[in-house]
Amino acid sequence: MYIMFWSLFSNITDKEREEAIATIIKHASPRHEFFFMMMLSVSMAVFGVLLNSTVVIIGSMLIAPMLYPLLSLGLGIIMPDEQLMARSIITLGKATGLSLLVGFVIGLFFSGAVSGPSSVVDIIAGGQPSLLYAAVAVIAGFAGAFAMTRPHLNETLPGVAISVALVPPLAVAGVGLAHFDWAVASHALVLFLANVIGVTFAAVVVFSLFGFSRKRKVAEQEVKKDEKAVAAEVKEAHKPAASA
Repeated sequence: MYIMFWSLFSNITDKEREEAIATIIKHASPRHEFFFMMMLSVSMAVFGVLLNSTVVIIGSMLIAPMLYPLLSLGLGIIMPDEQLMARSIITLGKATGLSLLVGFVIGLFFSGAVSGPSSVVDIIAGGQPSLLYAAVAVIAGFAGAFAMTRPHLNETLPGVAISVALVPPLAVAGVGLAHFDWAVASHALVLFLANVIGVTFAAVVVFSLFGFSRKRKVAEQEVKKDEKAVAAEVKEAHKPAASA
């Protein structure tokens, strides 16, 4: 059993490590597209909460890009790379703030159109915080980080996004804030924080086992490349306004 487990993490090439790092950094990039997808995802999740629709909430998790900044943060921790960590934390912080704002606005304007309690709110914010939620997050984060290193397992990432449930707590927290219900908002935020810690911890463990700590220079190069690409996109987007 030990030999089989160790072979899972030793059977990886430098090229696969470098490709995984590049993919994670690219998908965790603080581009406008990233935050736009977060807005769409949280919007769906909030309406799913208001409509008490599990199907809509699952759909919102499938399009959420929130998992990647956590994997990027795990990379930054094990290298260690302060720039990558700071970049990941800033992206995560902005995405969280934007998600709460979207949830607050939609909850404020549309809560009156929905009658009856929501079982989703009861599940996410009704109970006491439990270590079991963090355990699920660790398992999901482990699966996500492992799948990122194996291209043939990438199709499992949507399932990981569903299992880790990063978006629904933010949606519930936003609705709770719109109702000025601090109990609901705080319970949902605690669950979100537990998921963030669990996924990041799992990413640190997996990337350490895969030996990603030796690829700090690769990560630094990918970050510089991505930042140049983002700056170029911003400059290009402002060209019409500047010429006008």
